[in-house]
Amino acid sequence: MAENYDVIIIGSGPGGYVAAVRAGQLGLKTAIIEREHLGGICLNWGCIPTKALLRSAEILDHSNHLKDYGLVLEGKVSADVKAVVARSRGVSARLNTGVGFLMKKNKVDVIWGEAKITKPGEIVVTKSSKPAVEPQHPLPKNIKSAEGTYTAKHIIIATGARPRALPGIEPDGKLIWTYFEALKPDVLPKSLIVMGSGAIGIEFASFYRSMGVDVTVVEVMPTIMPVEDAEVTAIARKQLEKRGLKIFTSAKVTKVEKAANSVTAHVETADGKVQQITADRMISAVGVQGNIENLGLEALGVKTDRGCVVIDGYGKTNVPGIYAIGDVAGPPMLAHKAEHEGVVCIEKIAGLPNVHPTDKSKVPGCTYCNPQVASVGLTEARAKEQGRDIRVGRFSFAANGKAIALGEDQGMVKVIFDKKTGELLGAHMVGAEVTELIQGFVVAMNLETTEEELMHTIFPHPTVSESMKEAVLDAYGRVLNA
Repeated sequence: MAENYDVIIIGSGPGGYVAAVRAGQLGLKTAIIEREHLGGICLNWGCIPTKALLRSAEILDHSNHLKDYGLVLEGKVSADVKAVVARSRGVSARLNTGVGFLMKKNKVDVIWGEAKITKPGEIVVTKSSKPAVEPQHPLPKNIKSAEGTYTAKHIIIATGARPRALPGIEPDGKLIWTYFEALKPDVLPKSLIVMGSGAIGIEFASFYRSMGVDVTVVEVMPTIMPVEDAEVTAIARKQLEKRGLKIFTSAKVTKVEKAANSVTAHVETADGKVQQITADRMISAVGVQGNIENLGLEALGVKTDRGCVVIDGYGKTNVPGIYAIGDVAGPPMLAHKAEHEGVVCIEKIAGLPNVHPTDKSKVPGCTYCNPQVASVGLTEARAKEQGRDIRVGRFSFAANGKAIALGEDQGMVKVIFDKKTGELLGAHMVGAEVTELIQGFVVAMNLETTEEELMHTIFPHPTVSESMKEAVLDAYGRVLNA
């Protein structure tokens, strides 16, 4: 006889496990099905371990400029790549264990195996076909039998996404890497080609450059980090190139030739010319695609679009009782978007009052390269495309006392307002720790704060965050420190 639940969630990444926690808090009998590792890609192979690597890179960068701070260190600081990777994997392991604890704490059953939705309300779980991968951890004690039939009135798909591969340039795990291999190199390559300059590509490019690797980035769009404001990415590009990165934009890799221990990329530039670039390794970072296969969605008639499940603002698909959240439900493919969608979906299922649909226009984006980039809302170009009458304000870190004291004066805050209403339409930042600052503008947008309220908000001094207020003042001709 099938075991019955109120909610079954397929996938334990940020969206899945957060949805499970919220369901448990609301008293819903909940199970989560996982085939490989708790925490999903973000915790084990994405958001968390990459930030651990980038932290090591940041400290190494600072150590190479100690004289700028009046400090002297005898001898040269170098990177032990195996130790750097080991620290990164240890951070993931600690958080992986934490997810297991959260499932137990909130009375969520963990079903280990692969799920297939055989009909609305029913899931058949079979033994996982995925090989054991690191980090390997003991399974939580609240494990249910892996194989069997389970039923639930509400089934949430949270299966995430995987790296996209271009035909003829497929990753092989040796010479052409995805982020899996890039996260745990046995030895550092001397040279590296990064294909794609989105968040994944540019973060790895930044990390490996800090480690002393000769890095070349190839981007098909006219600017790096194409989803970001062009003015911000121009500043980021200048700083990245100052650090020694070679960047090709409006360029594409048309062919890759493999040797015994190197790759040669044929790169076609905007003028139609082709040049060959040889490196020890290549990272393919050309985006990700949703994990929608082998779930039974096609037979059930669940609507998909470009490899992702189509949902409304509450996670509902076109088939009653089936929902989707996170990367598998489409862009922006960000962990915090997945978490929020999970909470909204569960609260709607539970019948809580005043549940608001997810507003993707207020989802912030962060890229943790050096310099960092963070944004929310419309870019200047997008606002103009929509026919908005706008005010734009800017403030450089070069005029911010705290940034200068930190030795981090290369950055900027840019804000975009609707000229008629004073609505904050977008905010864009580049520079040190801007990923920690962007939430201020996200809160402001969520509260529908106007420019007048922002200008009358007192920011502490001296802080880099003062640049946020100064940018707002600049949009209205009232900037004080520039």
